[in-house]
Amino acid sequence: MPPNDDPIADISFTAAIIHWRGPSPFYFAAVPEEHVGEVRYAARQASYGWGVVPVEAEIGGVTFRTSLFPKDGGYLLPLKVDVRKRAKIDLQGPVQVAMRISAGNSQRS
Repeated sequence: MPPNDDPIADISFTAAIIHWRGPSPFYFAAVPEEHVGEVRYAARQASYGWGVVPVEAEIGGVTFRTSLFPKDGGYLLPLKVDVRKRAKIDLQGPVQVAMRISAGNSQRS
């Protein structure tokens, strides 16, 4: 992952893919419990409100920006269609995620 301004946290993990079957189906990777405290700490500087945390993430060599969603005391990383296709994500298997939280991630481009 390329460097970004002022990284607060660099986190790598393997996660199962969660299929949200709501009115608008979506896929997420759950941030493992052992990293939730670090995300919460970083969110104090990086969050732009509502508990969401902007991140730069990399999966399968594909780097993208998105925001973590708080859910049941943890966080979910959205896996947009474009990212899933470019990273060739197998929806049945786990994904390896590298994620950076920076103060600069909260700024909109």
